[in-house]
Amino acid sequence: MKWENNRESDQVEDRRSQPGGGFGGGRGGGGRNIGLGTIAVALVAGWIFGINPMTILGALSGGDLSPAAQVETSQGPAQAPTDDMGRFVASVLGGTEDVWGPMFQQAGSTYQKPRLVLFRGATPTACGTGQSAMGPFYCPGDQKVYIDLSFYDTLRTQLGAPGDFAQAYVIAHEVGHHVQNLLGITGKMDEMRGQVSQREFNAMSVRVELQADCFAGIWAHHNQKTGNILEPGDVEEAMNAAAAIGDDALQRKSQGQVVPDSFTHGTSEQRQRWFNSGLKTGSVQACDTFKSASL
Repeated sequence: MKWENNRESDQVEDRRSQPGGGFGGGRGGGGRNIGLGTIAVALVAGWIFGINPMTILGALSGGDLSPAAQVETSQGPAQAPTDDMGRFVASVLGGTEDVWGPMFQQAGSTYQKPRLVLFRGATPTACGTGQSAMGPFYCPGDQKVYIDLSFYDTLRTQLGAPGDFAQAYVIAHEVGHHVQNLLGITGKMDEMRGQVSQREFNAMSVRVELQADCFAGIWAHHNQKTGNILEPGDVEEAMNAAAAIGDDALQRKSQGQVVPDSFTHGTSEQRQRWFNSGLKTGSVQACDTFKSASL
C-alpha cells in the first residue's frame, strides 16, 4: 500500500508514552496479568457473541471495567505520532477524512472528524476502560477510534491476516462505525436493544457490521481514484482480513462449530462481499445492508 506521501490527519492522539494511572501494558483493572490466551478469548467472544470485551476482561481480571469505574489518569497533552506505524495510522485516517468530508458536504451536511487514539495496555474512554485485548473499537460517547497497535501482531500471527492494507481496512471499518453514528444508525440500534429478542438484535448487528465493511470499501475506492494507493496483493490482504474475522471462521477456530443465530458481524463470505461492494462502487447507496433481502 502506497501511503507515505499521503496527507496525515491531525486528529491522532498518541497516548503510548503517557503514564497509565495504574494501568500497565497487559494488565486489567484488577491488577492481575492478562495473558495471550485471555486476549484471544476476549477478542473471539466479543466478535462472535456480541459481548462487550470490556465486560469479558473485567470478569477475567477481577476488575470492574464499567464506565463508572474509569480510572482518572494524569495524562498530558496527546502528541502526534512520529514513528512509522503512527504515521501510517495518521495517513489512513487522513484518507478517510478526504473521502467522507466531501461526501457529507455533497449531501448538505458537515463531516465531524473522529479522533483516533493510539494507546498501550489500557486507556480511559467515554465507553469505559479500553483494553488492548479488545482490539480496535469505536466509542460513540466521545466519537473516538481506539487502537493498541499490538493488535496488528494478533491479526498477523493468530488470525493469519498480514499486510499493511489489511491494517488499513481495520481502521477504515472503525471509521465506518463513526459514519454510522453521525447518520443516526448507532442511536437506532441502541433504541432497539431490549425491544427485540437477542436473535433479532444479533441479526441487526450483522447488518451494522457489514455496512461498516462496505464503508471501508468506499474509503479504498476513492483513495485509489485520487491517490492510486493500491499495490499488487492489497485487495487480497483486505479480503483475507475480512475472511479471518468472519463469525463462522472465528467460531470454528474457538469452539469447533458454527452457530448462525449467534452471529453479530457476518460470515467471512458476507464480510468480503460487502467490502467489495463498497470498493467497486464507492457509493453509500450500495452499502444499504438494511434494505438488502440477501446479505
